[in-house]
Amino acid sequence: MADLDYLASSGPRRAWIRFTRSVKSLPGRVGGWIGGLPRRLGGMFRSLLGAVISVGLIFIRGDWATRLSFGIMGFGCLRRGRIGRGLIYLFTQIAFWYFFFTFGVGWLALMPTLGKVAQGEVWNEEKGIFEYARGDNSMLVLLYGIVTLIIILLYVCIYFSSIRVCYDAECRARRAERIPTLGDEIAALRDRDFHKTLLFLPVLAVVIFTVLPLIFMISLSFTNYDRFHMPPGNLFTWVGWENFRAIFGLGGNALLGNTFRSILSWTLVWAFFATVTNYALGMILAIFINHRGIRFKKFFRTVFVTTIAIPQFVSLMFMRNLLADNGLVNVFLTQMGWVDAPIRFLTDGNIARITVILVNMWVGIPYSMLITTGILLNIPADLYEASRIDGAGPVKQFTTITLPYVLFVTTPYLITQFVGNINNFNVIWLLTGGGPMTGEYYQGGRTDLLVTWLYRITTGEQNYKLASVIGIITFAVCAAFSLIVYSRSGSAKEGKFL
Repeated sequence: MADLDYLASSGPRRAWIRFTRSVKSLPGRVGGWIGGLPRRLGGMFRSLLGAVISVGLIFIRGDWATRLSFGIMGFGCLRRGRIGRGLIYLFTQIAFWYFFFTFGVGWLALMPTLGKVAQGEVWNEEKGIFEYARGDNSMLVLLYGIVTLIIILLYVCIYFSSIRVCYDAECRARRAERIPTLGDEIAALRDRDFHKTLLFLPVLAVVIFTVLPLIFMISLSFTNYDRFHMPPGNLFTWVGWENFRAIFGLGGNALLGNTFRSILSWTLVWAFFATVTNYALGMILAIFINHRGIRFKKFFRTVFVTTIAIPQFVSLMFMRNLLADNGLVNVFLTQMGWVDAPIRFLTDGNIARITVILVNMWVGIPYSMLITTGILLNIPADLYEASRIDGAGPVKQFTTITLPYVLFVTTPYLITQFVGNINNFNVIWLLTGGGPMTGEYYQGGRTDLLVTWLYRITTGEQNYKLASVIGIITFAVCAAFSLIVYSRSGSAKEGKFL
């Protein structure tokens, strides 16, 4: 019966049913993912165990040259004429062990404590002055320790690769097959494996500028790094899950827990309305401008695109001055006698939240209008002609043709917009600065998002441990939403329109 009701419903009603079903099933999907986590970890462990077993079988089945490759990387390749590949592996091994014993091992030894001796003053009897004694720096210990661990992981991958390549060379020699030379491999990187050549630098950049900072930030969240533990004068150390317990209000700090819950709730509400209003109104505006009866289409598009041409910083600062308590809007309303007192657009908590959503529409709708315009121009006109013959009106055409088509194409855009609004620092900070401030929040204001709250406690209070926890939670919210929504969208399902 429920399916029959769904099929008999209108387009908007179907969209609402799908939305409510998705919301209701969200806890079950999250629970299913958590419940399946042991199975996934077990699969990863089995894969790792299978790789170790395969390497063990190589040692058993291989000849003396292949077995010697376990100690001297690339020896099997050198033995069978793969001189270039063998020298690369051998150089990698020498470079790694030189790095490890001259640099890495010292930082790894300090990782469990993140430093033992802090920088301090020592009396120099000969000079009769205090001198600074150089100590450990917890920040460098953590950073270089993580770098060392990543390099070790990469080395292990290269090590197992060298064993497999040496064994492959042995198998080719047994079958009397031609063994590829270094020239053949370079030629393959320019032809058959050209994708590897193109992806090498981007992957390396992702590791350096994304993976490394992410691991470093996650590590900081398990320390007591703040203004009272600032290296090199003071050291910070590991504190386990204490910071996570504190931000959820489990560590006895009820104010911090209440602040986090309130700001997280407002962040999600803001992201939802900021995304939906810009998307819906931008689509409606694009439909009106592209209607057959509308003249001067290029002129209207140019007018609305002007808001994009003006830097967002300028627009937001102008709006901030315009809507201030003594700004032009309040002065005009007061002089006209329409209000007795200035409207606190940016200094009243509830009004400020509504104001930032409305101002965000001003700077965001033109983007949605442009994207939707490009999609509308590519919808086949035959679909509309066929629907008119069948008696469909404008509303029916919108719900059955335009909206599904636009949603199908723009689902990735919606996801990026929602995630971008969760981290929309500019609009909030330039309009209200996160305020108005309140004593009910811990170092926070009524319009603060997680990202602005993070910035405030980082630059103002220098509470880096708490900022790291907020950053991790923001990342988890964005990642969960992106993966769940995109995996269930028509854009991610091959050959599926709805």
